[in-house]
Amino acid sequence: MRRRSLLLAPALLPSLAAAQGFAERPITLVTGYSPGGSTDIAARLLADRLAANLGTGTRIVVENRPGAAGAVASEWLRRQPADGFTLMVAETGSHAIAPNALIGWNRYDPVTDFTHLGIIGIPPLILIVNNQFPARSGAEVVGALRRAPPDSITYATSGVGGVLHLAAEMLAVQLGTRFVHVPYRSGAQMLQAIHTGEAQFGIAALASANAMVKEGLVRGIAVTGPRRFPTYPELPTMAESGVPDFDFDTWFILIGPPGLPPAVAGAINRALIAALAEDPLRDRLMAAGHDAFRAANGLTEAQAFIRAEVVKYRDVVARTGIRLSP
Repeated sequence: MRRRSLLLAPALLPSLAAAQGFAERPITLVTGYSPGGSTDIAARLLADRLAANLGTGTRIVVENRPGAAGAVASEWLRRQPADGFTLMVAETGSHAIAPNALIGWNRYDPVTDFTHLGIIGIPPLILIVNNQFPARSGAEVVGALRRAPPDSITYATSGVGGVLHLAAEMLAVQLGTRFVHVPYRSGAQMLQAIHTGEAQFGIAALASANAMVKEGLVRGIAVTGPRRFPTYPELPTMAESGVPDFDFDTWFILIGPPGLPPAVAGAINRALIAALAEDPLRDRLMAAGHDAFRAANGLTEAQAFIRAEVVKYRDVVARTGIRLSP
């Protein structure tokens, strides 16, 4: 039944798009992070096909509004007109971690203050190390991290309070140790720091680390999801490497301001589903380290997903003890 709806959706989209006037002016697609990171990559890969499925003449422009693990862009989006011309690629940091960890700054509710338009993908993260790190395999690296004296090993992230920060702290909790956090302003700076040895390891977004891993500038060790990733079949999962139950996928979701009219939200949702059903886009996302979402993906499912993730990360934040100031 769902396959049938995916096949029929593109045929319905032009009339829906025309009815909503999406060709009237460009749609702004916001991300809460700097250019070149995993969220930015997802937005730019999606933009053209989402526009095409919204009808002839529709244009989408990607805009980066970094800050506070995506919270700055989220707060800005919440105050935009509910007309369908301002959207956002939100992710785990902005809509599950920041609302639970930012103390004294929370100005939005990730469930009630947005219109949830559909899940884009749920790719894993990847544990990477500097090429001089003495251990090689996943099990050896995990063993070395576990045995090292507390605070003797440094890890890099793309900023305080994001999913990469939380994942590394959760790893420390599960290994019964502590690492020294070295935050940078972007995924590119984080990866460069691990490459040069300013930090010894990191848990990175697969899309951000993809090029440097393939070029051998940093060493991929293990993926954080429940199964091996198709483009890296040689890399074990964290569970296979000796960290049971370390299932730490990240996710990307398309959202809009609160109160989008049902006809507008429905048209955007159907355009997203149609775009993600296209083999060329799925292939590009996979090659970049993303994984296009393929399960039921309506407006109701998207909101239920966010609601569950907020609860999940409330527990993770509590276990790591992370508390962030604005």
